[in-house]
Amino acid sequence: MGIRSRIKKVILPIIGSGSRSEPIRDVSPRPAPANRWTEPEEEEEEQSPRGDRPVQEWLPEVVAAHGVVLFMKGSPSAPQCGFSANAAGILSSYGKPFHHVNVLADPDIRQGIKEFSDWPTIPQVYIGGEFVGGSDILTEMHNNGELKELLDGLGEG
Repeated sequence: MGIRSRIKKVILPIIGSGSRSEPIRDVSPRPAPANRWTEPEEEEEEQSPRGDRPVQEWLPEVVAAHGVVLFMKGSPSAPQCGFSANAAGILSSYGKPFHHVNVLADPDIRQGIKEFSDWPTIPQVYIGGEFVGGSDILTEMHNNGELKELLDGLGEG
């Protein structure tokens, strides 16, 4: 049976162009039956990088342990805001390693870093243990060459 015949026999009666005494057969595809029941997987919560330690005890240790620390929303490979993406991109452009902390993984870190630095926004950058600023300051320092000097100075004793 050709396509035109099938259309006339199956579709035309469906859209009301004539009567049909035989039942209309369902030609829609059906999903294959599942072989077995599986329990839905529970989403794993992202663990806080500080564990169960008090945030104001943990923050100075992280800043001191790494030459460059970026507190950001998300990660350098998957930033969760434009300012964090900008800061991560600038730091990455120098080809030097930097440590990042995803503040979205722990609300205590997100609030605690603002109190620690007395700076209201995220991202926040620390270089050589000192608070540098956020995305706008990092951009300015990058554009005028100060950031390169600061990062190059980390390698010197």
